[in-house]
Amino acid sequence: MDGVCGLPTGGSVPIAARALPGDGAPSDLPPRVVATEPAVELIRELVGRHGPVMFHQSGGCCDGSAPMCYPEGEFKVGQRDVLVGELDLGGGFPFEQDDDETGGSSPSSSSRIRVWISGLQFDAWKHTQLVLDAVPGRGSGFSLENPTGRRFLSRARTFDEREMELLEAHPPQLGMDLDV
Repeated sequence: MDGVCGLPTGGSVPIAARALPGDGAPSDLPPRVVATEPAVELIRELVGRHGPVMFHQSGGCCDGSAPMCYPEGEFKVGQRDVLVGELDLGGGFPFEQDDDETGGSSPSSSSRIRVWISGLQFDAWKHTQLVLDAVPGRGSGFSLENPTGRRFLSRARTFDEREMELLEAHPPQLGMDLDV
């Protein structure tokens, strides 16, 4: 393995999108979440069908621990939920509108997709980078990809000591810190 659970050996992880550093964070801050090309393709497809989307990394129960994709605002983010990052997928989304038409801008209106995780689960996973991937199979529970024949899958890469020091100096935002 290349340090990423479940990804083949023999090269680097094929990352197509990375979370942007938060306000005031250095540009070399390692992203807490990244996405593979298959995940980005599926996200773009879902956005084309449903408009802006968001993710919440599930912590178990009936849907296992799958990344769940919802229409933006359809999942109630808790005060202790952690914003792992905002994936920057670039432009070209079919729902993009000028701020004048929407009455303001949302993270997704600029092609950013918010990825959340529960506070308790973040505490257990904070030493790893979340790698959002998509594979053949059936989606979980109420996640938007359910009828597509593909499903989102979380993989992980362990941060090295230097990355952990940088990340600890710039903690992620919580649901209570943001207007969600």
